[in-house]
Amino acid sequence: MDNTYKSAGVDIEAGDETVRRIKSFAKSTFNKNVISDIGLFGAFYELDLAEYKNPVLVSSVDGVGTKLKIAFAMNEHKTVGQDLVNHCVNDIAVCGAKPIYFLDYLAFGKLVPDKAAKIIEGFSIACKQNDCALIGGETAEMPGLYSDSEYDMSGTIVGIVEKEKVINGKNISKGNVLLGFASNGLHTNGYSLARKILLDKYKLTEKFSDLDFTLGEELLRIHKSYLKLITHLKENLTLKGLSHITGGGIVGNTNRILPEGRKLKINWTAWELPALFKLIQAAGNISDDEMRKVFNIGIGLIAVVDQNDVQSAIKLANEVGEKAIIIGEVI
Repeated sequence: MDNTYKSAGVDIEAGDETVRRIKSFAKSTFNKNVISDIGLFGAFYELDLAEYKNPVLVSSVDGVGTKLKIAFAMNEHKTVGQDLVNHCVNDIAVCGAKPIYFLDYLAFGKLVPDKAAKIIEGFSIACKQNDCALIGGETAEMPGLYSDSEYDMSGTIVGIVEKEKVINGKNISKGNVLLGFASNGLHTNGYSLARKILLDKYKLTEKFSDLDFTLGEELLRIHKSYLKLITHLKENLTLKGLSHITGGGIVGNTNRILPEGRKLKINWTAWELPALFKLIQAAGNISDDEMRKVFNIGIGLIAVVDQNDVQSAIKLANEVGEKAIIIGEVI
């Protein structure tokens, strides 16, 4: 047998074909600030700083965890690409930043151009929705590290914010109100526990009377972007803090922005647990405490506002099609 790279499991032609297919997706997200084509060793982005006095770049990196296992099982690869971008966007949007560009890393056991193209199409859809450029990335074929049908991904986002307008929670004070905004399912957290419980008992194709879609489709619901909501709120009132509810739940994530000596008082009955979380809790006999630690349990974003701004915030949220729920206060 020939000792070639292909015989070792790496197909350079498949890589070239993937690059050819994804170029159009990436280019569809470009704006006037992107000054390089795909394929150079680095990606170039020209900063337009005219509207900033003290611009600060804000960056974040993330993955989508074992939600990928559901994507493999469902053979649906576009949604996880959107999940990744939206997750990264939210992480910098809660700091007050506007996303400007995104880079991806994809690692396959066996590179299938069709599959890679679907994932990257997902990136491009979400990048366009969030008005940021998909500026570059890396696609690796790693036989022996991943099985042939599997892959992993991570994304890096870079955004920009005026230094004075950074949202970091330092002005949060006693009596401030916590406004919660609905999630769109599990987002990208808690899948290891959800899979362990649900897939022991149910098939991904199963339908339940209180769920809109099959179990698999419910689990693949796209991680929601809160950029539009956050932008509208911060342009019209003073936000004391914002918390993106990911691993660690409502308390774990919101504690990250609380100044010393402040605590959260959550009214856990202020909203109803969505049906998918009820199903997980019942099927696994999970305690309320564990549910609140692992999952977002229906709240994907929290805004901390002054008591006097609550009604304005509720009205502003309605204007962009979001419903604010008063879920607690700072003590």
